[in-house]
Amino acid sequence: MPASDSRSSAPVLVFDSGVGGLSVAAEIRRQWPQLSLAYVCDNAALPYGTKPDDWLIPRIVQVCVAAVEASGARALVVACNTASTLALAALREALSIPVIGTVPAIKPAAALARARQSAARREKCEPPVFALLATSATVRRAYTEQLIRDFAADCRVIRVAADPLVAEAERRLRGEPARPEVVAASLADLAAVEALEVVILGCTHFPLLGADISQVLGESRVALVDSGAAIARRVAEVLALGTAAQAAEQQVAQEVQPAPHEHLALATDARQPGLATALASQGFAAPQALAFDD
Repeated sequence: MPASDSRSSAPVLVFDSGVGGLSVAAEIRRQWPQLSLAYVCDNAALPYGTKPDDWLIPRIVQVCVAAVEASGARALVVACNTASTLALAALREALSIPVIGTVPAIKPAAALARARQSAARREKCEPPVFALLATSATVRRAYTEQLIRDFAADCRVIRVAADPLVAEAERRLRGEPARPEVVAASLADLAAVEALEVVILGCTHFPLLGADISQVLGESRVALVDSGAAIARRVAEVLALGTAAQAAEQQVAQEVQPAPHEHLALATDARQPGLATALASQGFAAPQALAFDD
């Protein structure tokens, strides 16, 4: 639904359990540099992938409802695969603004794997091969299984739970030294798959480690696919940021655009060491504590 003039300067709120959603925020900002953004992370409950579903759903709703109220957001981007596959319906029921989710890019990855498959393998009737690199929760989710059945039934899909990469991405954005051995260990089995053509980065933390992942798997051999660009396009569709509407949006945004590092940021643990550094890397202010009914 197009945004009304009275809300055209309100921010789009990007939500994640940690700082992985900053990869999505970066892509939205790349496509729509004048769009006002706000960010919220439930880092006090990080990582989501190890928490039970019946605890996570109300938690996600409580945090997002409070953050929407605090930021005055006009749309919510759930930049977390775990939260999206679990709580989108509950969030849409609880909120009156558009809610845009993040799901594993199974459909485009399957299409790309088919296109990249060698003629020799096709002649042998071997299936296209791609991998889903995600958290334990996303890998085992029934929603993920349904996506594979719907869009990749003819493919061999290798599912790899790589929870240590979440912590590694968080560490690096906080300014701590990189640990390439963590990436290598998480991808060791995947790197040995000779027929592998495509890997889905099925967690928004993982694009932050894209260079390391490409190095381990072979940059020329394996294509990486994530959902960031598709999410940014969906934001534009939902908010009608095209043609004449785009020009009006950019004009309003230029008048109210905050100075660098002044986009609102909220966190359930605002005192986490290094969090302000991570947020500042994508132009967000030091985090404010988010109050909500726990």
